[in-house]
Amino acid sequence: MIGGLIDDMLRAAEDARDTVSEALFEPTLRLGVTGLSRAGKTVFITSLVANMLERGRLTRLSAQRDGRIESVALRPQPDRDVPRFDFEGHMAALSGPQPRWPSSTRSISQLRLSIRYRPGGWLSGLSGPSTLHLDIVDYPGEWLLDLGLMAMGYDAWSAQALAAVETPLRARHAEAWAAQVAARDLAAPFDEGAAQALATAYAGYLHACRRDGLSGLTPGRFLMPGALEGSPALTFCPLPPAPSARRASLRAEFARRYDAYVAQVVKPFFRDHFARIDRQVVLVDLLGALDAGPGAVADLRAAMAQVLACFRPGANDWLSALLGRRLDRVLFAATKADHVHHDQHPRMTAILKALMRESVERSQFRGARVEALALASLRATVEQEIARDGRLLPCVRGRLLDTGREAALFPGDLPTDPQRVLAEAVEGAARDAHWLRGDLSVMAFAPPPSSGRPGDGPPNIRLDQALEFLIGDKLA
Repeated sequence: MIGGLIDDMLRAAEDARDTVSEALFEPTLRLGVTGLSRAGKTVFITSLVANMLERGRLTRLSAQRDGRIESVALRPQPDRDVPRFDFEGHMAALSGPQPRWPSSTRSISQLRLSIRYRPGGWLSGLSGPSTLHLDIVDYPGEWLLDLGLMAMGYDAWSAQALAAVETPLRARHAEAWAAQVAARDLAAPFDEGAAQALATAYAGYLHACRRDGLSGLTPGRFLMPGALEGSPALTFCPLPPAPSARRASLRAEFARRYDAYVAQVVKPFFRDHFARIDRQVVLVDLLGALDAGPGAVADLRAAMAQVLACFRPGANDWLSALLGRRLDRVLFAATKADHVHHDQHPRMTAILKALMRESVERSQFRGARVEALALASLRATVEQEIARDGRLLPCVRGRLLDTGREAALFPGDLPTDPQRVLAEAVEGAARDAHWLRGDLSVMAFAPPPSSGRPGDGPPNIRLDQALEFLIGDKLA
């Protein structure tokens, strides 16, 4: 215990020294990027970096618009023990002769962009160019949701997970696992074969939920086990209470394994990575949830509340070096805005804000700025109007992912009242047949062929607006 305290004190002292040094000379901003189910995190980071290197499309990033950014370059990342984000490989997939979406990352990775710029305002005439190091930390959204486990024990987590299974959309995926739980004597002596069968069935339930567009799924490493696959750390599942269970029982061992998972997997991620993040992007596949139905939207709303509860929002100041950094800006971005006409984008943003309103208000009260917008990291469509039945339909045209052929699609209209979406989501599956009155039709598009002028990054929607919120003040 004493050794651990000394290590923590030394780490805090090193962090304080590095923070003061960076603030005085070349400051570093650590930007966390995560995404809830199928939100396009890899494409977002790849396009962000490519557009910072070739900034012709960043007209809403004030430092670029004013001509104050002199150069941007990739530099070696500071954390040598963290895998590097494979920007070059992902960019090659998007810009090759047959463009394809890159494979998603399944673990934490990092990339450093160094931005050389001239300060604006009265400082411009008093100093030369400055440098901001932007460290982009990429990690799975499932890992973020795991942080909530630090605040609850096995009994509380089991109760929460079992209650979630009772919702109609999850219940149909949980049948095989629930049958196994019902057939077990939880107070019986621990048996490794029984434990593995239960854990495998629970992981299958989580995977089925994710395929159905659900978001609030824990533990996250059950979906992305990596090197932990097959280990005791991932061989447990939630179980109902068993008052007669003794220390050697199945349920008691599962409780110990849950505690070990939190201590050896979740807490190190929080300490070594998440707690060091200054600003955060959370990508949300809102259109996918709306297309999946009211159950998926209700689940997304709950997951977003969990996400905001994980953050430690508040303004950074000089005391941060001693008290620990606090997240001061969070951006929630509804991705794939290019899948609907631009006249639907304000409605996308309004629905996203409605889904997170209560949690956002709590975070803003504590000093953090939280914003929401609709964007497309890489624009895969163009807009087109098509005459039908005497009226012009606002369509999007692109190359369909499943067939490869080009098609124009009228995706429909989103509700003008976001409260209607929330009300129907709360009512749930009973209204499934009438969900959004069948107005929305979402298709999957392939990446567009490479095009554009020299100096232009990949085509996008509002990526520059996102960057202005996330780093614009640091380039002032």
